[in-house]
Amino acid sequence: MTDYVFPPPAPASLAVHGSPARFAVHRIYCIALNYAAHDIEMGGSGRTPPSFFMKPADAVVAAGGPQPVDVPYPSVTQDLHHEVELVVAIGRGGSDIPLEQALDHVWGYAVGLDMTRRDLQAQAKQGGRPWCVAKGFDASAPVGPLTPAAQVRLDDAGIALSVNGQPRQASTLARMTWKVPEIIAQLSRAWALQPGDLIFTGTPEGVGPVQRGDLIEARIDGLVPLAARIV
Repeated sequence: MTDYVFPPPAPASLAVHGSPARFAVHRIYCIALNYAAHDIEMGGSGRTPPSFFMKPADAVVAAGGPQPVDVPYPSVTQDLHHEVELVVAIGRGGSDIPLEQALDHVWGYAVGLDMTRRDLQAQAKQGGRPWCVAKGFDASAPVGPLTPAAQVRLDDAGIALSVNGQPRQASTLARMTWKVPEIIAQLSRAWALQPGDLIFTGTPEGVGPVQRGDLIEARIDGLVPLAARIV
């Protein structure tokens, strides 16, 4: 038996829709500015080349029950923003994955929130510094239950988010600049993808602030909706 200095933590995991099984999370990758309208609202050109950042695996807040999942308002920010995203769960790893084989590596899909300390992100951009403190904080990655890939068709699915019942974001997955196979192929050139990896695929326009007590409701057609309460 291995003698640890302290017991290793249990891996973060997600619910699987219609099953008692859990999906253990290995890493979380995110693509930035993957919808033209959001790129423009953030000051970009509308077609920014693919760029990636990461969140720690234990940033996951797994949703799945009948009640909204609690998401704590983080420290050192006065401007916490919502970003609804399609989350891709990798079931088979690989490096240098060919574009035409990329979807063979997908286990399932879910609705996710890329919570962002927008004020800290703006400061990092101005100083040319990494976004880690703006994107990779505790509880920054709420994710709903996964649906196996074979059970859904998502090519032109709607993606939307409301806060306290008021619409904030609305678009379709067809408006992603870089599609899921392209994202997987690009990522696998820089990292060896592993089973359990999650990929956040970018958010459409309409991002905005949330406050303590706000109810976020996020949906993608064909997937289990995600509800989160900021506490």
